[in-house]
Amino acid sequence: MITGELKSKVDKIWDTMWSGGVSNPLSVIEQLTYLLFIKRLDEIHTRQENKAQRFSKPIENPVFGPDQDHLRWSRFKDFAPEDMFNTVRDQVFPFIKTLGNKGEEDGEGGSTYTHHMKDALFMMPTPRVLANVVDQLDSIDMSDADTKGDLYEYMLGKIASAGQNGQFRTPRHIIKLMVDMTAPTPKDVICDPACGTAGFLVAASEYIQQHHSETIYKNDEARRRFNEGTFHGYDFDSTMLRIGSMNMLLHGVENPDISYKDSLAQADDLDEEKYSLILANPPFAGSLDYESTAKDLLQTVKTKKTELLFLALFLRLLQTGGRAAVIVPDGVLFGSSKAHKSLRKMLVEEQKLDGVISMPSGVFKPYAGVSTAILLFTKTNSGGTDNVWFYKMEADGFSLDDKRTPQPDKSDLPDLLARWQNRENEGERKRTEQSFLVPREEIAGNDYDLSINRYKEVEYEAVEYESPQVILERLAKLEEEISEGRKALEAMLR
Repeated sequence: MITGELKSKVDKIWDTMWSGGVSNPLSVIEQLTYLLFIKRLDEIHTRQENKAQRFSKPIENPVFGPDQDHLRWSRFKDFAPEDMFNTVRDQVFPFIKTLGNKGEEDGEGGSTYTHHMKDALFMMPTPRVLANVVDQLDSIDMSDADTKGDLYEYMLGKIASAGQNGQFRTPRHIIKLMVDMTAPTPKDVICDPACGTAGFLVAASEYIQQHHSETIYKNDEARRRFNEGTFHGYDFDSTMLRIGSMNMLLHGVENPDISYKDSLAQADDLDEEKYSLILANPPFAGSLDYESTAKDLLQTVKTKKTELLFLALFLRLLQTGGRAAVIVPDGVLFGSSKAHKSLRKMLVEEQKLDGVISMPSGVFKPYAGVSTAILLFTKTNSGGTDNVWFYKMEADGFSLDDKRTPQPDKSDLPDLLARWQNRENEGERKRTEQSFLVPREEIAGNDYDLSINRYKEVEYEAVEYESPQVILERLAKLEEEISEGRKALEAMLR
């Protein structure tokens, strides 16, 4: 999370764009993302230059050709505003739109980033605004990958808002928790069918790079698989696809599969049982009509509710043995409709339901106050649920009001993760504690209700009060003292 001087610099950049006439937050983030990407390209090329000089070899896979030196950030940033504006608009921007084409005539290229960039527009209003923004971005040291990621997440946070279909951005620390709990590996094929800005995929890529760097960098094939075969994201918002693609690029994944798809409306057999890990916060509170929904999903669960349809979708997309960590509204846990009950029964009896984490309602504030939970399950198609691990999250390290002030001393996340990783030892925990195990038979006996309050026991402390007689005597004594005090005051006034 960025604070202090860096936060002020980003806010100033945002204000510069805003006052310059770019008032749509999505447009601001898009334009800033393009510039960040152009800056990163120059950093990559500089690194390649230094490597080539060190080994006295030609540059391998240079980003810029011999006649494109003026397109580099380090060159045009010193141009006069008018020259900079013309260069970026007429040459740099067309260059990044075709980057990754690899010579294909149709301009589609091999890069999903290139595909999404086809419709991108250069919207900097004036040379002065562009020059100011470039100067301000240049003053920010983004050599640190964490800083770069935090900076981008902060900017994405500025566009977060609840949409018509219940779309809102997942807080980064919740994403990280879910990724840490599922512990992705280089062998995983990871998918987010409602990826938005690709927050889950970015966090998964960071986890793999941090914990398995030797594996993904050991040879060209492993590196290629990491860049092209591991991460898959779908969305039906073209702006989000562009931002998501660039978000992945800025975090070191060169060519992820970020594609346009209405996940609930399109039945794609190629995706069936394709993925080993699903991380998602799908849109909920939305309803679809039956006609626009994939028929195989309706066969699994007949409903119009998007949160239930997405759960059915996840089961279809997962390989046998694949696992999922997904955010759902609390209604999924205890809803009484036939669709709610049948889906919960399916997770418990036909698959392996591993855990249910109840989150406080303030987690998504100020954008939404909805109560949510995290479901963790494994696809088996043969059952396997013995005990379900429940955890009641009381605090997430931030205040639960609209301000969401950091409170690092008030966070259940480290305890939650530690207990999840050792949940086989949770059997002796009492139902009055923050986490505990519940047998499958008990859940089945409660109509597959998954709300933690159904199983959690509350300890009540007996409070002893004084007898009414004693209280009345004390009141009479107080009244007597008040009366005497009033008489004394009256005597003083005579």
